[in-house]
Amino acid sequence: MAEVIFYERPVPLNREQHKDLHLKAVPHVKFAMNAHSVPLTGAEFSIAARDLLIVFAGTDAADAGPVALLGLRENENLHVDADGHWAPHTYVPAFVRRYPFILAEKPVGEEGDDLTVFLDEQYEGFDQNEGERLFKEDGTDTEMLTNAVNFLGEFQQNVARTRWFMQQLNKHDLLEPRNVQLKKEPKDGTEGKSINLNGLFVVNEDKLRALDEKTAHEFAREGMYGWIYAHLLSLSNIDRLAQRLDEREQAEAASNATRN
Repeated sequence: MAEVIFYERPVPLNREQHKDLHLKAVPHVKFAMNAHSVPLTGAEFSIAARDLLIVFAGTDAADAGPVALLGLRENENLHVDADGHWAPHTYVPAFVRRYPFILAEKPVGEEGDDLTVFLDEQYEGFDQNEGERLFKEDGTDTEMLTNAVNFLGEFQQNVARTRWFMQQLNKHDLLEPRNVQLKKEPKDGTEGKSINLNGLFVVNEDKLRALDEKTAHEFAREGMYGWIYAHLLSLSNIDRLAQRLDEREQAEAASNATRN
């Protein structure tokens, strides 16, 4: 998974260096405005499938991982508006919600667990005076920080589970390439255009139905069918994503007309 998108200046969380640091509420997710896709864990598939398009992205099936496709143009998240607000009543992936914290490998030479908590010092929500403290006066974690770290741990467990899921899909050759092609009709004298997205994979339903009985039972026991069918059901959300693009382009055209 692409672990460090969004993070401009990630540094290890340090009880001394950050003892007076506060985290204040920021009413937007501008950091995610340019993310046209983000990694997704399998545990999120069932709820994400209601709103988002879930596909597998990679140079080939062997290195593909699940993502929520959030946009159809480069560096554009159609679920975040110009003010940085995520579309209301729409699922926000855990990959986005964990920001500005992250679990990452420790700097070389440091002892302890392989992973440690980092934070993005560039995040505008960090302040020396306003907001909730990360650490209490005695140096222990506040409830807010404890909850954030627990969320990171749960997310990392789901990442590991998702990697196993991907191994099973590849083991049984269940992924097939899928190019997303959208043809946009000409409007108001403008030329029509097409959008092509490559490097995407989906589960092949014919191969899924052809699994042998032992494998099918294993998939059922491990809950893989729920994840797979949530992914397949989500594919219809391409129409909703295209509608979001139409609305964005209409707003851009209206804005340009006003300026001219």
